[in-house]
Amino acid sequence: MSEAPWVTIIGLGEDGLNGLPPASKSALNAAEIVMGPPRHLALLGSLPCQTIEWPVPFADGIDTLLGLRGRQVVVLASGDPFWFGAGATLARHLADGEWTSLPAPSTFSQVANRMGWSLEKTPCFGLHTAPLTRLRPTLAQGAKMIVLLRDGSAVEELCSYLTHETFGAATLTVFEALGGPRECVTTFKANAVVPKPFTHPVCVAVDIAGEGQAMPLASGRADEWFESDGQMTKRPVRAMTLSALAPRPFEHLWDIGGGSGSIAIEWLLSHISLRATCVEPRADRAARIKSNAERLGVDRLETITGHAPEALKNLQDPQAVFIGGGLSHELLDWLQSNLSSGTRLVANAVTLESEALVLGAQAWLGGELLRLDLSRSEALGPRRGWKASYPIVQWSVTL
Repeated sequence: MSEAPWVTIIGLGEDGLNGLPPASKSALNAAEIVMGPPRHLALLGSLPCQTIEWPVPFADGIDTLLGLRGRQVVVLASGDPFWFGAGATLARHLADGEWTSLPAPSTFSQVANRMGWSLEKTPCFGLHTAPLTRLRPTLAQGAKMIVLLRDGSAVEELCSYLTHETFGAATLTVFEALGGPRECVTTFKANAVVPKPFTHPVCVAVDIAGEGQAMPLASGRADEWFESDGQMTKRPVRAMTLSALAPRPFEHLWDIGGGSGSIAIEWLLSHISLRATCVEPRADRAARIKSNAERLGVDRLETITGHAPEALKNLQDPQAVFIGGGLSHELLDWLQSNLSSGTRLVANAVTLESEALVLGAQAWLGGELLRLDLSRSEALGPRRGWKASYPIVQWSVTL
């Protein structure tokens, strides 16, 4: 590897060569090869060096780039390459000294400046390949967000999604080819007739309004947020369970006996860095877990159809485990033998048999036992009374 970086990642705006700072122009002048998508290459016009069109899908161009090692190569990206751009993907395939990056103002920065929005308080989404449901946790009256979309037709899909979620009164400001000679800005309501066809590249500033329901921020969201066949950890117990699991940034959860996936989904809603794996023996419930996760805007959830402990053997190790179903001596023995010291384990027991099992496990492995007796007020003739739910014994332990 040469002492100087052989790859320069250049962030490019719709104003092309005219908008590049001196350092980026110097890197282009020194380049032997320039790689980039056709649209980016067209923005630069004729170049004196060799050009290579980056293929679709993006991953197919990595080997071509690595085969150029030792030559001076410029890779073109949009705006800031490390904000929903190609930069992070490229950096994973290159050593630290092999590359440098010269960003341009990101589309998000440009839109925030046009709208007068404080960027650090405005959620930004890159939905080139991700579903619109990623927006769901952020949808609330008065919320503002900036959304990059895959193409012009996705603007109408965004309008339909917001209207379906009862946020049709949201105001959309659509920016086409922002910052370049083709720039066009259009403002309208999500539930109005889309005024025109839109063309790529397209970014939308969304000012949310409407009667839609905002998703609560605290654990223990209402049961109605989750589709279920009845096999679900109910709201109060779910809140207590998430508290016992105590999610921390960058951790991985195993949710064994996922049911509706409510525990894993609420775990993931706690922080963007968290990951989770649901293990569910029934295929219909596994499909429902995936549906709930997508509808509520949660990714980073792996769903495995199978029985524990067999289905656990090839999974990435967790920092926390929840057993909501399938509790057995065999499962506890496997977890105790195979998980790293310091892994947190929470199990909820409802039946007398599972309660006896966790009582014995607590005597063996220690930890804390908590009995949850919950009652709800219900009609009792012309008056009201308390209806008790089955008590739950919750066992929490650090292995």
